[in-house]
Amino acid sequence: MKNLKVFKNSKVIITGHTGFKGSWLTAWLKLLGANIMGISINSPTNPSHFKVSKIGKNIKNINLDI
Repeated sequence: MKNLKVFKNSKVIITGHTGFKGSWLTAWLKLLGANIMGISINSPTNPSHFKVSKIGKNIKNINLDI
């Protein structure tokens, strides 16, 4: 767990943060203290983990198709 402190206050960009794997990655990194910018199109499923867990509430969320 000592190595996970590297994420505290670090800036992380996650592409696909509204998908299943991306939303879980976003949730974990947020718990570890990272400052996250997520880039993705709208949530691909309904219901989605991203919307139900309100992950986008405390991150910079950019809706963009790369």
